[in-house]
Amino acid sequence: MSDQLYTVLGVLAAVAAGLWAWHRWHYRSFWLVVGFPIMAITVRATWRKVALGCGLTKKRQRFWFTTVPGLVASTGVVRVKRKFQRIAVDTKPFMWLPMPTRHGWRVTLHTLEGQIPADYADVAERLAHSWGVHAVRVTSDKPGRVRLAATIRDPLVKVDELPPSTELLKVTVGRLETGGPWVVDFKTVPHWLNAGATQSGKSNLANALIVGLAPQPVALVGFDLKGGVEFTPYAPRLSALATSRAECGGLLDDLVALMTDRMGVCRMASARNIWQLPPAMRPVPVVVLVDELAELYLMADKSEKDEIAKTSTALLRVAQLGRAFGIYLFCCGQRIGSDLGPGVTALRAQCSGRICHRVNDPETATMTLGDLDPAALDSARAIAAETPGVAIVASQDGQWYRARSFYVSEAAAEHAAHTYADHAPPWADVMAAQPHQAPDSQSA
Repeated sequence: MSDQLYTVLGVLAAVAAGLWAWHRWHYRSFWLVVGFPIMAITVRATWRKVALGCGLTKKRQRFWFTTVPGLVASTGVVRVKRKFQRIAVDTKPFMWLPMPTRHGWRVTLHTLEGQIPADYADVAERLAHSWGVHAVRVTSDKPGRVRLAATIRDPLVKVDELPPSTELLKVTVGRLETGGPWVVDFKTVPHWLNAGATQSGKSNLANALIVGLAPQPVALVGFDLKGGVEFTPYAPRLSALATSRAECGGLLDDLVALMTDRMGVCRMASARNIWQLPPAMRPVPVVVLVDELAELYLMADKSEKDEIAKTSTALLRVAQLGRAFGIYLFCCGQRIGSDLGPGVTALRAQCSGRICHRVNDPETATMTLGDLDPAALDSARAIAAETPGVAIVASQDGQWYRARSFYVSEAAAEHAAHTYADHAPPWADVMAAQPHQAPDSQSA
């Protein structure tokens, strides 16, 4: 008997070791074959209790056989009878079969009367704790349907290396909490606002953009209000670099003049933007990287008021009109608040792309994300200092996500700047007058 027991224990130990090795070395197949079926059965089996505990059920009247006490027999036994009558029961939302994803699972629910997706988003944390998962995100693609996307473990703990960019003005800079790529696409979202405290990952994101855009046929322009210490190492790939407020003002005047010139070219060719121009007439796109945005608006005394107003107006004009003419903004700053003046608020309204790293004051988070979703604001304030690169991102699909950028060192960005230095068009060539008459094929 003892030999059989030892044999059974040995088999169980071997199975456990095999499952552990399977889970450790090929988690994806282990999750699909073992983990997900167990999780799907658990979710379906516990959905009624979880919905009731989270307040997602509704009282409905149902006909049901109920037990009604009758007379007491002489033996002391209570005689009962079953009666068919209407009673109030808790009805849970209908749940479809869960489907596996790379980092968890998703399931579609039918909402009950009077429910909206926000009712499910409010209890997302409760749902995550009830099922023992890392997080649950709530989306809705059609009325009456809610999709729950659960992640088993945090995909932002470890991110991959920066992949090469294959499309113009599009860079994959990190990973979303859903496991999908975090993409900065200037054609879709032309202007971005990136806020973050020191050591939060803000500069690392700028490095990732420089590495991704360096091989592309674009002109990079730097506004470095730290005296040039941030962008000077990348000067070989930059077409222009301004390191003081005066230089920034002159460079902004150039951008406004460039934009005005391209307006005339598009008007001449009956095009609404540069991408509708024929390739022979299409000018090079310009990506403007601004570091320490607040320095453009800070005023020590009234003598600087006119200079700040001029700079603010020029930057706002670029943000309002630059997209159609191939000029894109990526503005970074530690402190972005309404106390800097109305120019910052107006600029924020033009930046549909929002990125908020860990910040030191709530107003910066409010300024960056406050008009999007209060839940995004709460999530931004919860970013820990031990997780550099983690940020709240307003994505291109209208949702917000936690994301983390790939780590790109200054040495890697500097190497990319020197490697692709020949891709940087001289600023004089970028500013050169555009053709004022269309080619013969266009004239005809």
